[in-house]
Amino acid sequence: MQFTLVPWREEFIDDIAHFADNPRIAQNLRDVFPYPYTRADAEGYIRECIAHGDEGQLCRAIVIDGRAAGSVGLFRQTDVARCSAELGYWLAEDYWGRGVMTQAVRQITAAGFAQLGVVRVFATPFATNRGSQRVLEKAGFRLEGVLEKSVYKNGRLLDSCLYARIAPGAQEMPERGRG
Repeated sequence: MQFTLVPWREEFIDDIAHFADNPRIAQNLRDVFPYPYTRADAEGYIRECIAHGDEGQLCRAIVIDGRAAGSVGLFRQTDVARCSAELGYWLAEDYWGRGVMTQAVRQITAAGFAQLGVVRVFATPFATNRGSQRVLEKAGFRLEGVLEKSVYKNGRLLDSCLYARIAPGAQEMPERGRG
């Protein structure tokens, strides 16, 4: 399936308000991603992405057939973890199982290595979210471990998984990533 990753624009607010308002998406994400997901939630998220630009992060809309149908982003860590970036993503249920997210994760990860100057990208999907784990595995991420009872979601303690991908040939921290 064809898609593009593009910087966020305010014209995507209605698309995101529509597609993100889904309990099956929210159940697999942090509580900061609400359900119900309102137009105000979409406005806040998109405006924050626009305001921060690519400063320490890469946040992109996943655009399919001219509509923003999901989000993928990398968030550079700080202090001693500054050579790492955390990956986050979600996709409209209409497009699940079509390979979109695997390709989007590959693209944003490559961009993170090149533009953010990080050598490690990691994600922590819930252990109950096998679909997300498959996306990461297909995108070249490796399971580093299971974090027992590490998240509390919808009244339940859940395990999460730690997946990571290391930049090809990474030996030293790139100069632009120091400090």
